[in-house]
Amino acid sequence: MRYEISDLYVGQTAEFTKTISESDVYLFAGITGAQNPMQVNDVYAKQTRYGERIVHGMLSSSLISTVIGTQLPGNGTIYVRQNIQFKAPVFFGDTISAVVEVTDIFLEKNRVQLRTYCKNQHGEIVLDGFASVIPPKLSRL
Repeated sequence: MRYEISDLYVGQTAEFTKTISESDVYLFAGITGAQNPMQVNDVYAKQTRYGERIVHGMLSSSLISTVIGTQLPGNGTIYVRQNIQFKAPVFFGDTISAVVEVTDIFLEKNRVQLRTYCKNQHGEIVLDGFASVIPPKLSRL
């Protein structure tokens, strides 16, 4: 769904949930070239502080882009800024929910500020931040 900026309101939220599989991590590593052994080498990862492979932080955070680009504000939205603080690791098999909440609307600039965060299946926030976006100026489809 697409919104006109006037259809958005502070407190409005949208969410996308996905279970992160091993193949998701390997596909992400192949597409981006991010071959950190923390993600792709089980033997190496077992010797680290987490004791197992972890998901790329940017893979987890990309779920926020899914919400912004498909739900809130939706198709045609342009990212201007994203701030992210990684708070906890995401492990293979975790179910991650990306949540976007409208925190401010700047009608005169056609900008929307969003709180963006991801939580795991236990409700633990694994990353937190904010985004600034330019929503489309089209009416609802």
